[in-house]
Amino acid sequence: MLTDDFDPMRGQMLSILDQDGNIVDESLVPSLDDDMLERAFRNMVLSRVADEKAVTLQRQGRLGAYPPNRGQEAASLGPAMAMERSDWLVRAFRELAGLLWKGLPLDRYFLGWMGNEEGNRFGAENRITPSSIPVASQYAYAVGLSYASRYRREDAVTFAFTGDGGTSEGDFHESLNAAGVFSLPMVFIVQNNQWAISVPRSRQTASATIAQKAVAYGIKGLQVDGNDLLAMYAAAKEAADRARSGGGPTLIEAYTYRLGNHTTSDDARRYRLASESKEWEARDPLARLMKHLYAKGVLDDRKTEAIWEEARQTTEDAVSKAESFSPPSVEEVFRHTYEEMPPLLEEQMQHIRREMRGGT
Repeated sequence: MLTDDFDPMRGQMLSILDQDGNIVDESLVPSLDDDMLERAFRNMVLSRVADEKAVTLQRQGRLGAYPPNRGQEAASLGPAMAMERSDWLVRAFRELAGLLWKGLPLDRYFLGWMGNEEGNRFGAENRITPSSIPVASQYAYAVGLSYASRYRREDAVTFAFTGDGGTSEGDFHESLNAAGVFSLPMVFIVQNNQWAISVPRSRQTASATIAQKAVAYGIKGLQVDGNDLLAMYAAAKEAADRARSGGGPTLIEAYTYRLGNHTTSDDARRYRLASESKEWEARDPLARLMKHLYAKGVLDDRKTEAIWEEARQTTEDAVSKAESFSPPSVEEVFRHTYEEMPPLLEEQMQHIRREMRGGT
């Protein structure tokens, strides 16, 4: 098992592709055919284009504050590729590539960040939860989802994402503890992008790795090169198979980097060295996968350009669809709080309506 061969307590990190797209160890390469790898590349390109478009839209006042995903695509896409249709993807807010693979309609993604709650309606069959802004709070209800799935005897694994900053929250520790005690079918992914806004990872924990925190909760832990799509897929696939067969949860630390700002309201230049960002630019997960696929003969310049053009058109179409949606009303705040609106909120909503009509 990978969790036996790569011990985070000894500083061992799983890596399959180096930053130039070369295979590090053939014995570690997962069984993904060329069609699947090309599909993954297309997904990462679409994620990159859509992410950059979202930043542009925010700057133009057409979209709210937005958390860029650039540089972290492999960290969510690899696990998503290991998911079954019945599995849950419990997101934080930087998992665009994985969301697209799981089935999230891109227009709904834009709509949600435009502040319209309808953007969080993307089909119950996709088993994707809305974005969670309170840090690490999603881990708690991910445990609930997993417990419920097992109670219903569903063949489902819950994949829960957070950032390195989330590991400083009580929800993180309580959730891992509960998942370990009840041996729940879960995969916890921490996207360690080195910075929680302006707080460096070194100020989050004195542990040498985040993955080793799994030891305290009696579960498996693995540190993975988060910019290596093949490694992220291999780690998540093993963890999902173990969870599905009753082997309990796994904590995966995706060692990656946030190439952009924390959100569009942040300026990372005020607390990060330019040299640090430049060093990580060379480890770009998209460029790494592209180099690998060129070497395999899966991609060439003509096909690659066509893929980028298709992604640009798909993104523009999704933006147009999102912006053509009816704007949200004041009542939306009340409608999307509970499945069935309680009397107190109904009363408040009626009061707001009367005030908007001039008190009549």
